[in-house]
Amino acid sequence: MSATAQAQALSLPTVARHRPVWAHFIFLSVDILTLQFCLFLGVVVRSALLSFYPVALHQEQYVGLMLGVLVVPVIYYASGLYPGHGLTAPERLRNRICGTVAVFLALLYWNNAFQDRVWSRGILIVTFALALLLLPLSESLTRQVLARSAWWRRPVAILGAGAAGSAVARALLAEPALGFEPVVFLDDDPNSWGKRIGEVPVFGPLERVNHLRGSLDTVIIAIPEMPGGLLANFVQRLQFSSVIIFPGFDGLQSQWVKSRDFGGMLGLEMKKNLLLPSNRILKRSIDYLLGIPIFLFSVPLIAVCALWIKLASPGPAFFRQEREGKQGTTFKVWKLRTMHRHAETLLHEYLAKHPEEHGTWRQFFKLKEDPRIIRGIGGFLRRYSIDELPQIWNVLIGEMSLVGPRPFPLYHVEQFAAEFRTLRCSVTPGITGLWQISSRSDGDLKVQETQDTYYIRNWSLWLDLYILLRTTQAVILGRGAY
Repeated sequence: MSATAQAQALSLPTVARHRPVWAHFIFLSVDILTLQFCLFLGVVVRSALLSFYPVALHQEQYVGLMLGVLVVPVIYYASGLYPGHGLTAPERLRNRICGTVAVFLALLYWNNAFQDRVWSRGILIVTFALALLLLPLSESLTRQVLARSAWWRRPVAILGAGAAGSAVARALLAEPALGFEPVVFLDDDPNSWGKRIGEVPVFGPLERVNHLRGSLDTVIIAIPEMPGGLLANFVQRLQFSSVIIFPGFDGLQSQWVKSRDFGGMLGLEMKKNLLLPSNRILKRSIDYLLGIPIFLFSVPLIAVCALWIKLASPGPAFFRQEREGKQGTTFKVWKLRTMHRHAETLLHEYLAKHPEEHGTWRQFFKLKEDPRIIRGIGGFLRRYSIDELPQIWNVLIGEMSLVGPRPFPLYHVEQFAAEFRTLRCSVTPGITGLWQISSRSDGDLKVQETQDTYYIRNWSLWLDLYILLRTTQAVILGRGAY
């Protein structure tokens, strides 16, 4: 059979038409309900404070405010958050916080300038504070639920079934919250026609792309070896409302990249955010603003846990270990002691008795049945990361940051390649990072390298805030730690 006949014999895979209206409606409804709930809580809080700040509260005064907060979803829609296909979590967080701040500042100004302060400023401020927290939280929970249902995802065709196209498909399938679902490949290599890459079929050559019109509106071009002129002509012929080009620039940042028009030539501007002095000052300011109250509130908990450790195991309650920090300097990291004092001896004896665990130790530098851990208190502290609370002191004295690559013991970092180790040393290590919120103890050396590299290259305030929020969730649920 000729290549042409072979291609024509391939039937078009069934593509479920996405229903964006439903996705728009669901996110819009959740945001409206969340906003009204925040306003209700604002009224409750203000009413509870009437004995301290007496003021007449009338129900009819807040009809306008109930309508005013509905401007927030309008801003969200203009920011592309409904349904937000293709936006990463830090991007969604940024758009939501910026939109919320803009609307509530406008409401406060409107109340003072045109309403003669009819609306309670206390209710506005409480509603504002709650909205900053609850709106991103409700959106995240809604997206997690929707991501399990195929009907809301946006089907996409990937043009190019080679290494680049396969990598794009794996990335999209691994991140269902992005909302893109690869349903078909197209490639000019006849040997790939009719095959499947993962669960995605290869439909035929690139020229058959127009057969997909009406079934989907987004295509991804993942053919980095295609010459620029040929690519431009090919894109021009595509009759789809959205075309995404994957250039295959391995090793470059992927977040916060802007396109630039230089006389008809396309340029990509990538800002090295952590090299900007203003960003370093901002990051350090957040360390102090959050670190100081966290440290003060954690002192009683640290004291109780230290006493528990002393009762459970002889020796000091605290543990200090040398770690590698910024610019390759070493420092002593503080922790509540969760291991027996003769931990290394116990580890060697355990590995000698269980040689099958050598591979796990070399891959993760952790063991699920670790003989070094103090029974009871040790596992509890590690599961909920309470043992790391003393490291807030390392943050306050500038040796660490709240968010950054985890400072591993020297025997751990020596397993990394020299190039990656140099990259890690270019930034201040952190108490938490991408590894902690995704893999924690289940991430091997390769996962740690991938996630730390992504963080360093794509740093932003919004990525730090996202990691801090996810860290809180991971710690409360005690997921992935041992």
